[in-house]
Amino acid sequence: MDRTQANSGTRSVDDRLTFDVAKLDTWMAANVADFGGPLSVSQFKGGQSNPTYRLDTPARLNTPARSYVLRRKPPGPLLPGAHAVEREARVMAALGTVEFPVPQIHGLCEDDSIIGTAFFVMDMVEGRIIWDPTFPGLSTADRAAHFDAMNATIAELHMIDPATVGLGDYGRPSNFVERQVARWSKQYEGDVEAGRVPAMDRLVEWLRANLPPDSGNARVVHGDFRCDNMIFAADGPRVAAVLDWELSTLGDPAADFVYHLMMYRMPSGMFTGLDGLDFPALGIPSEADYVAAYCRRTGRDHLQHIDYLMAFVMFRLAAITHGIRGRLARGNASSDHAAATAALTEPLADLAWRQVQSARL
Repeated sequence: MDRTQANSGTRSVDDRLTFDVAKLDTWMAANVADFGGPLSVSQFKGGQSNPTYRLDTPARLNTPARSYVLRRKPPGPLLPGAHAVEREARVMAALGTVEFPVPQIHGLCEDDSIIGTAFFVMDMVEGRIIWDPTFPGLSTADRAAHFDAMNATIAELHMIDPATVGLGDYGRPSNFVERQVARWSKQYEGDVEAGRVPAMDRLVEWLRANLPPDSGNARVVHGDFRCDNMIFAADGPRVAAVLDWELSTLGDPAADFVYHLMMYRMPSGMFTGLDGLDFPALGIPSEADYVAAYCRRTGRDHLQHIDYLMAFVMFRLAAITHGIRGRLARGNASSDHAAATAALTEPLADLAWRQVQSARL
């Protein structure tokens, strides 16, 4: 699957995800400052979980044309705790107060009578979403600068004290990895429509038996920090906005960074995988150099428990794709290419198990 072609741009709204635009127009007029309709609605191609829409308004007298983004819970039966758009809106609004790069939140609506499910509206941030992790078309120097911008941005996030931005209660601050292993194991084992995967069953057992000690250093963690979940400035190597905060919580920043670092252990062509590429020729830093840059920025001597955390984050991603398989079975998958993503469950689980086999604990 060509991820750039599959995810870039917008399309007409899927029949399963349509809603009453007039009701949304009325809600925005009452809740979004300086709003002027009427609305034109299209659906972004990307996004596997929470359907995301582009909202456009025309220029009118004393009112310029505007573009917004709406993100909603999908309709239909949902797993408990999933698709938490309320939390996405809260964390972005809080991080915006300290100028961390997130879109401005214009409003959250938890009234299902407006479009059928809860949603929030945020700014449309202009720039580039990079779906190909090799950052094609850039010089080696520019590619290196974009990698450094990603590294600096996740380090900046992990240096924010949650309490100072009103997120001290955004999650339980202790035993993050243990709770995450329990959560994703339960979600995997409970999604009966998606079926069982032998490598996933082995991973559940191993992860439970080899838990590392708690880091005791809770920070806001993004949960899905990848190049395609951020918008880069149109004119250079700067992260203009970090998107898709559905999996965010308080937790271990090392685990959050290792999820991002997973690109180095994942084969080229799988999600944002880089393994097998010629890093010096491309200008991409080595895994060791990328880790060292993050440690320097966050005041660490080294990254502890990296082998365990790598196996865990790969298992977690496999559990997410397994959940997409379940949504396909239940008929509420929100992306045209959900089936292709769901098919990666076994390869991801097998890759995670290979991390276990080579782990040095």
